[in-house]
Amino acid sequence: MTVKIAIILGSTRPGRNGEAVAKWAQEIASRRTDAEFELVDIAEFKLPHLDEAIPATMGQYTHDHTVAWAEKIASFDGYLFVTPEYNHSTSGALKNAIDFLYGEWNNKAAGFISYGSVGGTRAVEHLRLIMSELQVATVRAQVALTLNGDFENYSTFTPGAHQQGALETTLDQLVSWTKALRTVRTDA
Repeated sequence: MTVKIAIILGSTRPGRNGEAVAKWAQEIASRRTDAEFELVDIAEFKLPHLDEAIPATMGQYTHDHTVAWAEKIASFDGYLFVTPEYNHSTSGALKNAIDFLYGEWNNKAAGFISYGSVGGTRAVEHLRLIMSELQVATVRAQVALTLNGDFENYSTFTPGAHQQGALETTLDQLVSWTKALRTVRTDA
C-alpha cells in the first residue's frame, strides 16, 4: 500500500513566500511513484488560537475546526513541513496548528523545507524539538532556502538548481522512514 504524505504549508501571512515553495515541492514530489503527496494549507482550516479546553493528548475535540483538522492530519502517514523563519523560530500559525492535535501525529515521519535570511534552519531546529514530543521521527536531510539566494527581490521564488537535489534527498529519506514507521503504527 502506498504511503500518503502531506506537504504542510505552514504560513498564513498575506503574500507569503511559502505558497510558491509548497507548490514547487508538490510538483517535484508528484513525479514520484513511491508515495502520494497532497498539499495541505493550514490557512484553509481557519484555526483560531488554540481553543480546546481538554489537552490534545486526550483526543477529545469539541470544535468542528479541530475535528476537521484532526481528520485531515490523521489521514497521512508522514509530513513535509514548509516553514518560514520568524524571529529564529517557526511561524506562530504553524505552531498553533500543530498544538491542536497529539495522537494524529504519533509514530509518523517528518521532513522540512524552510526559508528565511539564513535558510530558515533555526525554525527547523525548533520544529524538530516539537516533533520529538509528538513522537514524530524527523529525517536528517532538509531544504534550506535563503531569501537572498532563492528568491528574486526576496519575494519571487527562483530556487537554485541544487535545491531540487536537496528536496529529492529529503523526499527519499522521508518516504523510507514513513514506510518503516507504518509497522510501528500497525503493531501499536
